Amino acid sequence: MTTVLPEDQRLRKISPRAFEHPADRAATAALHAVPMLDTAVRKLIELGYESSLRQSLLSASVKLGDDQMPDVWADYRAALARLDMPEVYDLYITQFPITNAAAIGSGKPLIVLTSQTVELCDELELRTVLGHEIGHVLADHVLYLTALQILLALGSSGPLPSVAGLPLLGVKLALLEWFRAAELTSDRAATLVTRDPMATCRTLLVIAAGATSRRLNLDAFVRQAADYEDWDSGWDRLRRLPRELGSTHPVPVRRVRELTRWVQSGEYDRIMSGEYVRRGSERGAREEATDAVDFYTERFREFFRDAGATVSKAGDQLAGARDKLADWLRQRGG
Repeated sequence: MTTVLPEDQRLRKISPRAFEHPADRAATAALHAVPMLDTAVRKLIELGYESSLRQSLLSASVKLGDDQMPDVWADYRAALARLDMPEVYDLYITQFPITNAAAIGSGKPLIVLTSQTVELCDELELRTVLGHEIGHVLADHVLYLTALQILLALGSSGPLPSVAGLPLLGVKLALLEWFRAAELTSDRAATLVTRDPMATCRTLLVIAAGATSRRLNLDAFVRQAADYEDWDSGWDRLRRLPRELGSTHPVPVRRVRELTRWVQSGEYDRIMSGEYVRRGSERGAREEATDAVDFYTERFREFFRDAGATVSKAGDQLAGARDKLADWLRQRGG
């Protein structure tokens, strides 16, 4: 992969709407309907927590470029080009024993790779990780992602306070729920970068196992993903819920299943043939999936109720979330 790409390898002005997962769309819509949530999120940024988080990351990280891990930097530049990104964002590597990466920064995004990711992933798998994080930037996930990182850091030091009339524990749980949906969108973006759906599945296999893909069986993992999704017992689903609730990411097998369904639907091929929504050409107001929006709205209501929000500040106001959602959709113009 090179940083100078033929024109037919760039997805010119691709809009995140072209590959947005329906769960991400519905969760974002429900999140915007939570009264005062955006105010609380922006207050966290204004109070200097983002600056502190950024400094904490960068003080223990190495900035990549032409003179620092140039092979990774070249792949990163190529991934940016394939999604036709308007800027080149800073890229860092930090020592950490877990396979992971992150995109943060409400104003000026940056991407951080962990050393374990670079060590475990082969070249194509690393491109997948880079494409995934770039997908977060393109899909405008970074404001909420930054707030979530701040809340995860704050939560490790004690109980979370309230900001702008909302309990931050409720905000944290709502953002975690949203993020697990947003991850499915970025898995699609990663696949558009590599042009290889199985590379995305293989990367998720590596992340799940914590071992190199040369020692693992991808076909068996894809079958495992199908088995996981096909468990119909309500008790099975209930037993999985507590573990998934506090996770930052959807379980890897679910991500594989969601990705393969997207490819099988024909949407991936349509984008690759040039049939996709361009930035600035998104269609007008449209209906969200009612059941999905209702699901996330109820989930968020439960989070704030369990976190101790007063009825007037978070409980009853969420009952009117549908009207707020309709207003937001009209303003969003999508």
